[in-house]
Amino acid sequence: MIVWRRHAAGLFLVLAVGGCAAGGGPSPQPSASHVGIAGTAVAGPVCPVEKAPPDSSCAPRPVAGAVIIARNGSGAEAGRATTAADGTFFITVAAGSYQLQPQPVAGVMNAAPGQDVVVGAGAPSDVTVIYDTGIRGPAPAPSI
Repeated sequence: MIVWRRHAAGLFLVLAVGGCAAGGGPSPQPSASHVGIAGTAVAGPVCPVEKAPPDSSCAPRPVAGAVIIARNGSGAEAGRATTAADGTFFITVAAGSYQLQPQPVAGVMNAAPGQDVVVGAGAPSDVTVIYDTGIRGPAPAPSI
């Protein structure tokens, strides 16, 4: 974006450029022109006991800073992304079949399991990557 500012001494040109650092920042968000894997990484369970009806404070939390790798059918890395603060990510890949390999994240007990993803032409696929927090409570007492 270009912004012109007038100052008493004359005109000044201010140039502001936005974007993410290569490889380290959050991945770009999907759009109609992107084909790839769009997703969200979350961690759960957050509470030791699930309740019925569900307690909204126990909903899985977003995982920021997780590296998600997409591998093609040959096992070669086809793309990777780092999740944003809200857990979202986007990996630009061509239409085809991929294996997602979420990497371990500090503060979460286990890496999320890998999952197969099929990307069609013209629209990104949508996946949820679920990391295990390791929180478990006692088994509920049997009802008599």
